Amino acid sequence: MRWNRTLQVVGVHCEGEIGKVITGGVISIPGETMLDKMNYINEVDDSLRKMVTMEPRGCLQMSVNLLLPPTRPEAHAGFIVLQSDKAHPMSGSNSICVVTALLELGMVPMQEPITEVILDTPAGLVTARATCSNGRCVGVSLDMVASFVEALDRVIETEEFGPIKADIAFGGVYYALVDVEQIGLTIEPANARKLADFGVAIRNQVNRQFKVKHPLYPGIESVAYTMFRNRDNHPVYQTCTTLPPGRVDRSPCGTGSSANLASLAARGLVETGSKLTSQSIIGSEFNVELLGTTTVADKPAVLPRVQGRAWIYSIEQMGWDPEDPLAKGFMLSDTWGEAF
Repeated sequence: MRWNRTLQVVGVHCEGEIGKVITGGVISIPGETMLDKMNYINEVDDSLRKMVTMEPRGCLQMSVNLLLPPTRPEAHAGFIVLQSDKAHPMSGSNSICVVTALLELGMVPMQEPITEVILDTPAGLVTARATCSNGRCVGVSLDMVASFVEALDRVIETEEFGPIKADIAFGGVYYALVDVEQIGLTIEPANARKLADFGVAIRNQVNRQFKVKHPLYPGIESVAYTMFRNRDNHPVYQTCTTLPPGRVDRSPCGTGSSANLASLAARGLVETGSKLTSQSIIGSEFNVELLGTTTVADKPAVLPRVQGRAWIYSIEQMGWDPEDPLAKGFMLSDTWGEAF
């Protein structure tokens, strides 16, 4: 065995969504801020992302979180979300995975019953409060980044369904929020393949027809995901976030739930103190609360709190032989879908 790079990777899932955490083997990524580091991965060198997310070492239905030293003194750790299309600035389920790994592996001292952990992300600081008992992290609540709406009921022309309406909102990344009845489907496991394919297609069409750019963070300038939603029974919302190249989020999606909360607030359907439940396609749940309001540049924004759980299930070492011809990774349409 002859490796020229070795990583320690912890397997974690949050409410069914895999969010592995790289805890060792990457000393640094160039850049002064976490946003700079994310942009470096996306614009200069994405070899690490490809190696850990694509086959034969990765798989479609997961993210990999790159743990890094924080760039801001008040934070305990920094991280960047690596996915099969690119590096992303923020994710609720992945934040919960990262906090759980930091505490249960002793990287941040655990204090019972509550441990506060501050994460440095490309989208800003995220404060997590972990409920801890008997050495376990049994739940994590996240004070998410300020979330806001760019457009309500934006008409998007689609090849598959003609004109549909989408709310365009930011919850850590940008979302196209689509009421699922517009595409004639329900949010359930049997429809996962169709939802994934349609969601990625709609996201691509949204980005061709509507331009976004975060007013504070250069580089966050496209809609990352489509999230289908269905108001099941107030205050329960079914959610299904679809991720390129073609899969669905197994968790209720923290950033998507934050974007949804912003759109509900913009419609006057929720107010400070309102509490909702986001339910995923497999029935797992996040609790969502509107803590207050603020502004981002000149945009009215909400301050969401999202609560969920994560579990560590593996610890592995991953390496690369310099003679491995597949070190850059690959995708095949039988698993990754036509959109890859």
